[in-house]
Amino acid sequence: MITKTITINSMDKIKTFVDIINKFNGRFDLVSGCSIVNAKSIMAIFSLDISRPVYLYIYNEDSADYVAKALKDFEVNALQIQEPLLA
Repeated sequence: MITKTITINSMDKIKTFVDIINKFNGRFDLVSGCSIVNAKSIMAIFSLDISRPVYLYIYNEDSADYVAKALKDFEVNALQIQEPLLA
């Protein structure tokens, strides 16, 4: 499993993210605090706190590089995180 920290803090970003992630086969989860949801489900994403970065779990390591490239605009680096994700 590969973990990426991403930000999807607007409706447009959520729609774009779901459109991209659904192009790939495999299982993808988003984690915010103690909530884990299917990253391919726009309705599930609405249940998360998207005001801060979330974790993307990529379970298919063979396609992880392709997924990471496709989602590079969403990725957050450690310097951009101002508070711990697990509160």
